[in-house]
Amino acid sequence: MASEPNKPTAERTDADFVNATVSPQDSLHILSRREIEELYSTADTELYQVFRRCALAVMNTGSSEDDTAAVLSRFKDFAVRIIQRERGIKLELENAPVNAFVDGIMVKGIKEHLFAVLRDILFQASQFDSRKALAHDSSATITDGVFNVLRNADALIQAKEPNLVVCWGGHSIGSTEYDYTKLVGYELGLRDMDICTGCGPGAMKGPMKGAAVAHRKQRINHGRYIGISEPGIIAAESPNPLVNKLIIMPDIEKRLEAFVRLGHGIVVFPGGVGTAEEIFYLLGLLLHEDNRHLKIPLIFTAPEASRDYFTSIDRFIRLTLGDQASKLYKIVIDDPVEVAREMKQSMSDVMKSREVHKDAYYFNWSLTIPEALQKTFEPTHENMAGLILQKDLPDFDLAVNLRAMFSGIVAGNVKAEGLRAIEEKGNFQISGDKELMASLDSLLESFVEQKRMKINASQYRRCYDIV
Repeated sequence: MASEPNKPTAERTDADFVNATVSPQDSLHILSRREIEELYSTADTELYQVFRRCALAVMNTGSSEDDTAAVLSRFKDFAVRIIQRERGIKLELENAPVNAFVDGIMVKGIKEHLFAVLRDILFQASQFDSRKALAHDSSATITDGVFNVLRNADALIQAKEPNLVVCWGGHSIGSTEYDYTKLVGYELGLRDMDICTGCGPGAMKGPMKGAAVAHRKQRINHGRYIGISEPGIIAAESPNPLVNKLIIMPDIEKRLEAFVRLGHGIVVFPGGVGTAEEIFYLLGLLLHEDNRHLKIPLIFTAPEASRDYFTSIDRFIRLTLGDQASKLYKIVIDDPVEVAREMKQSMSDVMKSREVHKDAYYFNWSLTIPEALQKTFEPTHENMAGLILQKDLPDFDLAVNLRAMFSGIVAGNVKAEGLRAIEEKGNFQISGDKELMASLDSLLESFVEQKRMKINASQYRRCYDIV
């Protein structure tokens, strides 16, 4: 009996690894010769290595490991090849993670994510020539690039009224905080809200899980659970299985721009330095004079047990960016219903604002994102030491530099290149005026004590020194 053309076949090689052949379900059957040659001709090309890392990450879903270097080391023999066939393409996988399969057949959601990675990596390569080509482009060109990636992924729905809530928060959180994110997601889902997160575990998974249950209760059959990642972070935050629209952006700056242009409101849960990076990115945008008129609902929320987390964040924001920045967000403690009601009510304001400015519901063109927040920040020792962290800087400039500093610590914690840099040259050196550095040291120390830096908190070693 002939095998089904789209049915993956696999054989077990040992307890942890599998060899398999996988076909796309309903897309990417056809690739050009150039696309295949670029990805398949040699494993030494940057494009292949990016695709290999991302493919490994999506098949490693459910892992408790958030050290990119450790994941790549464990699966150092993993390989993926594109095979062109008469009826389309297939992927040949060698030494793939066994948890991506059930009885020798790849889990459907993981297969969707695998081919989403292929779609985005190839599209970005054909549009930008390389992952770093955007570094010399204008602000408008970068925004066009972000739009095109989202459009190519079918993430833009023209006729849909604003209802997409971006949820930020840590991948390394305790059960109390995780359960709270599910409750908030549930209340959002009951009110016909869709969810967009960074696609990983913890506060990125919880809201989707809660919303999925609520959507079923409300008989909403087309709920969107959008996950946006980038090649440097995806191995540390593998996509959770609830994501039904996975998008890989070229780098962290384009990922952040995709969040704020695609989403209609933002809810922030407790997290670590990655969450702090997201907060200061958005506050920097909202403090920019060209964005004072825009409506972007922003709520910080946590269970009662984590009240002190946002007390500390609020204190640090007021110290660095001033009291005017604290007016841009609302803090709601231990009240999922209030969070959801506030966000639902804000959607009408967002819709009116978009109509007044003749802007699309599905992509926030009116938002000004200066090049300082679009160009890639390379977390080298020189760049980290060169950041100006002084309270007398203009608010926007200080927000930009703080965002970059937090981004560098994320790289030193979990990204392969950051881990390698710390191993070779020692800790990043962070300096600034005395009061700011004392407050920053206190904030980062609280993240360490609360085990927010890494999932494997007992093995955490600081990648930075406050000097």
